Amino acid sequence: MIPPTINTPPQGRTVSVVGDVYRFLVTGEETNGKYATWEALVPPGGGPPPHVHSREEESFYVLEGEITFTINGERVVATAGTFANMPVGTPHNFKNESHRPAKMLISVAPAGLEQMFLEVGVPLAEGTTTAAPTTKNDIERLLAAAPNYGVEIQLPGH
Repeated sequence: MIPPTINTPPQGRTVSVVGDVYRFLVTGEETNGKYATWEALVPPGGGPPPHVHSREEESFYVLEGEITFTINGERVVATAGTFANMPVGTPHNFKNESHRPAKMLISVAPAGLEQMFLEVGVPLAEGTTTAAPTTKNDIERLLAAAPNYGVEIQLPGH
């Protein structure tokens, strides 16, 4: 039997992934693979390129600030309290187009995608709220790992 998981701030494995800070609250190892949830700190200008998941639903709950989602080519500006779910196969991305940091919860079901971020992310000390500077190598590692996790990253010109 898997024990309950309780992480109080700043607990939780924390990594920097191409400019954003992810603090993992629960992973598939703790949910029998059913889901994973992490806190995302997205600085101004932060967020991933457009992409599509082939394995999992991905949901977002904006806690602070403002995030602009592009879903199937449509822009949606989401403020605190907004929830969004991306079914498998939905092209989407998010970006912090504001001048203030944003915070949200991200969940995937089933679990597994969190392992990609743990694999390619730069480990940070618990409680860190600023991402490590993004390098070309960080981006290349993410692009190389994504297909192994059923994620198609849609870069302009590709």
